[in-house]
Amino acid sequence: MNQQILRTTVDHLVVLAATLDEGSRWCTRLLGVTPSPGGQHPLMGTHNRLVNISSFAYPDTYLEIIALDPEAESQRAPGLKRWFDIDDPVLLAQVARDGPQLIHFVARCPDVQPAVQALGALGLDCGEVLQASRPTPEGLLQWRITVRDDGQRLLGGALPTLIQWGEAGEAEPRHPTQTLPYSGLQLQGLLMTNPTPELLENACEAIGLAGMQVQNGTPGIRATLQTERGLVQLSSPPLL
Repeated sequence: MNQQILRTTVDHLVVLAATLDEGSRWCTRLLGVTPSPGGQHPLMGTHNRLVNISSFAYPDTYLEIIALDPEAESQRAPGLKRWFDIDDPVLLAQVARDGPQLIHFVARCPDVQPAVQALGALGLDCGEVLQASRPTPEGLLQWRITVRDDGQRLLGGALPTLIQWGEAGEAEPRHPTQTLPYSGLQLQGLLMTNPTPELLENACEAIGLAGMQVQNGTPGIRATLQTERGLVQLSSPPLL
């Protein structure tokens, strides 16, 4: 597989909060926008709120504020972790201490399985492709997503989780941005950093994730958002 065959684009940023109320206050204070209602993820025992951050460079893109749902538990088999490292006690303690923070991003594939195989050829294990969903007022929103058994983000969160919206073979799958209002926020840039930048670049090329900035550094990402207050940068880890 190569970039001529595969095409992957940035789908959404992931901000972890101790609670959704705390995440909403953080969003309003920092970005000047109140996030829209999201929903519950029965498989993972999490829930979210969303903000449309689509731009010319990053169409159909949103920011997800996610938190553990105090009224639900993960439905994964015993010993299997939830997505985005959110069972990691160190990460949870960091968020509890410092507040909501950008931890990851997710990339959208027309067909996720070939992209998983392309990364596997580089020795990068995305984990299993899971079928997930959440109820919405417009009906069930469905997707397929890569989640490792240990829940870990690849390359310290610099390499995205992969997602395919809809059911396999669905011609026009539903996407969250179709019902999200314009927010005034636009994603302007996304920088990926890792001590092995060559591997990160090769991984992006393998899955067809074009136009990404890659630098040598502490594992993480830095997103630049245009807001009505000017440019705002979100970083993972926070001191990147």
